[in-house]
Amino acid sequence: MADEREHNAGAAVPRRGWLDERLNLAPLLRRLLEEPIPGGASWIYIFGSVTLFFFVNQALTGMFLALYYAPAPESAYASVRFIQESVALGSFVRGLHHWGASAMMVAIGLHILQTYLYGAYKPPREPMWTIGVVLLFLTLAFGFTGYLLPWDQRAYWATQVGVNMIGTVPVVGETLARVVRGGDVMGALTLSRFFAVHVLFLPAAIVLGIALHLFILRRVGPAGPFDEERARARREPFYPRQVFMDAVAILVVFLAVVGLASSLPSPLADPADPSASSFVPKPEWYFLFFYQLLKYVPGRWESLATVGFPVVVIVFLFALPFLGKRGRRPAQRPVAIGAGLLFLTAVFFLIAESIRQDRLLAAGDQRAERGKAIYQQLGCVGCHRIHGMGGAVGPDLSYVGDARDRDWLIRHFRDPQAVVPGSVMPRINAPDEDLDALTAYLLTLKK
Repeated sequence: MADEREHNAGAAVPRRGWLDERLNLAPLLRRLLEEPIPGGASWIYIFGSVTLFFFVNQALTGMFLALYYAPAPESAYASVRFIQESVALGSFVRGLHHWGASAMMVAIGLHILQTYLYGAYKPPREPMWTIGVVLLFLTLAFGFTGYLLPWDQRAYWATQVGVNMIGTVPVVGETLARVVRGGDVMGALTLSRFFAVHVLFLPAAIVLGIALHLFILRRVGPAGPFDEERARARREPFYPRQVFMDAVAILVVFLAVVGLASSLPSPLADPADPSASSFVPKPEWYFLFFYQLLKYVPGRWESLATVGFPVVVIVFLFALPFLGKRGRRPAQRPVAIGAGLLFLTAVFFLIAESIRQDRLLAAGDQRAERGKAIYQQLGCVGCHRIHGMGGAVGPDLSYVGDARDRDWLIRHFRDPQAVVPGSVMPRINAPDEDLDALTAYLLTLKK
């Protein structure tokens, strides 16, 4: 009987795995999975895990891309094109990296927003919020440094604009810009520095930041809902419901990124040409609001937008946990909630306005291309010279866009002698849409 009891007692002890016997992992797993969540599991808490997943996605896909990438101006573009067109699954992996970057930006933005709305930055979670803000800016730095690496026209000129903005910082701006470029102009050292920062310095900093963020979370615990009575009334462990919600969210978003990577290849423009100063730069969508804001700022106030606005936002985010002593409910934080809504409204408006203007510009470019073809068809090149090409019978049109406006050009096409007495140019009898396209082309001819 005694032997039977001893046998049953021994059978009740769960068998430990080989690794668990040596590393004693069970207490660690219990600590990670049994962390109590005030108020219970919720879909609103998924964004932290989604952000972490996409950081891992960026690291893994970036490692495979680095196997073929050559960080030098004469070979960077060719290596990216080789990845895109010749490497097995290269286009797909680059697509995962490209769209994964956007997904990570959205996820960390929503994570910060959820924390902000729930007041989870209040004591005792000030250090966790501070580390989270640092991670946000490190993620933006990831996007900025990675954008240059393809070394195409979009990457080169958008980065040039970004570096020039750094140069507007009072007193130390020029020095900072020179450090970022690695000299007075963007070149081999610029690309090498951006590559090193992107694949070495920033990943190390983010891994350290994530470790600190999770350590602080485990020490102070999750904040839970802003309704403190509800938070105290119910507590639920992280496993299994929250783990399930996080896993479902990660799977859904990852499948969306896989779909985008499969159907929409990562963009790659023409190779970078430092002499093509007429190229219109366009940053990634997460910098569009700032890019659009600068269009509304006069030149003499440029440093106010490029330096003053970011400094105000950064100082506000870091100081936020120490402002106000009231509770976490939105009604108890009218200034913080109002400032957040105002900021989001401005950001979305600026992004939408930038997209609208880009579409108008694209439509104008199409008209200009058609106008260039009409210019050739009408034989204008026989009488007019553009940048040294063409005849010298009529005026040189190389910079006519600086000297004439649309109305003048249209009137001149329809009746040259009435606009310029003695002109030998014949009337252009063409439909209005052709004259409009021809005018659009001539207006692009500027210094």
